[in-house]
Amino acid sequence: MITLIAAGIGLLILVAITVGIVEAAQAPTWRQIAAERRARWEARQPQPHGLDPYAGSTSYDDSDDESWDDD
Repeated sequence: MITLIAAGIGLLILVAITVGIVEAAQAPTWRQIAAERRARWEARQPQPHGLDPYAGSTSYDDSDDESWDDD
């Protein structure tokens, strides 16, 4: 029974090592795929709403605004 448990643990360790080696070998490929997907995703994102495209043409003066936390 102890031999069976030891063999199972040994098999798990062997599988973990094999998976680690295979994943390390394929990591650069997956990073490249992820970078391409992210670039496509960023290109599809809409522009943020509510931003005034002409905000830079006029200055905002907040000297006469009342602040909500002034007592």
